Amino acid sequence: MTEETMRLVRSMMVLLILFAASGVSNAAVLLDKVVAVVNQEVITWSELYRNMESDASPQLKALKEDERLKVFKSNEAAYLETLINVRLQAQEAKTMGMSVSDDELKEAIENIKKKYAMSDDEFKASLKKEGFSYDDYRKKLQEQILIGKIVNQQVRGKVIASDAAVSSFIDENKDFKFGGEGYRLSQIFFKMPKKSEDKKALEEKAVLVMSKLKGGESFADLAKKYSEESLGSSGGDLGLIMKDQLMKEFAAALTELKQGEVSRPFWTERGLHIIRLDEKIAPKDPTQIRDEAQKEVSNRIFMDKYNKWIKALREKAFIEIRL
Repeated sequence: MTEETMRLVRSMMVLLILFAASGVSNAAVLLDKVVAVVNQEVITWSELYRNMESDASPQLKALKEDERLKVFKSNEAAYLETLINVRLQAQEAKTMGMSVSDDELKEAIENIKKKYAMSDDEFKASLKKEGFSYDDYRKKLQEQILIGKIVNQQVRGKVIASDAAVSSFIDENKDFKFGGEGYRLSQIFFKMPKKSEDKKALEEKAVLVMSKLKGGESFADLAKKYSEESLGSSGGDLGLIMKDQLMKEFAAALTELKQGEVSRPFWTERGLHIIRLDEKIAPKDPTQIRDEAQKEVSNRIFMDKYNKWIKALREKAFIEIRL
């Protein structure tokens, strides 16, 4: 018995246990039960779970097998809807006379190997690690290319982002894509004490933190330990702040910093701050802003048309869900 076969058997056994624990009878039959009919094609229970396994995030794949399958079970209805939509698109492409040639498939695989600098053996080893046979992967990739063709023809090719629509979008989103200069910052913060005589003790605490930073301790860890604000628990990340939104004390502190450097402690009316410049965002020129706005408008138009197209495919199809 191969390693892949053993893995599938273990997965099936865990499924049997899960179904038995949930009071489902005839679990062995359910593994091959038809869970949906899409026009003249069927989707089986085992096919549904194989697809959820292959599309699972790295975090989900890292879970123990029984825990992972419990997550799959709780999301099987939603994922089945996605699988039905995939099947409908592939069927529509075939109805329109579309296909994927062996040369197209070969070129796509070669491009993937080139992108990730993989040899043929490394590529196949990677597929095996992800639970795919080479033939299974070819079939899945072929379906993806086929769907890409029909989506391009029926939806993407009909997307037009007019100059007026782009201009309107920019007017309604003045800070789109952070057109001005900005900074990504992290902070360790000490609240302003109620008594002025307590400020010296707070400054001494800040000096202690600075010594720990200079000693190589993590800024994020020290923020979690010392920072007196809710963001401290996430390592003090302040996110992106535009230059024109900065308090004058922050702006002054940043003039002395390069990316990755930490400021000296400084006071504002709120309290005592230590900030780190994580990244400086350069201002974008009008052409760049407009290009990005056009992409955003195009994406919004595409998603609207795509959702309407999928809805139309579902309305004219025969779909029976048997979960």
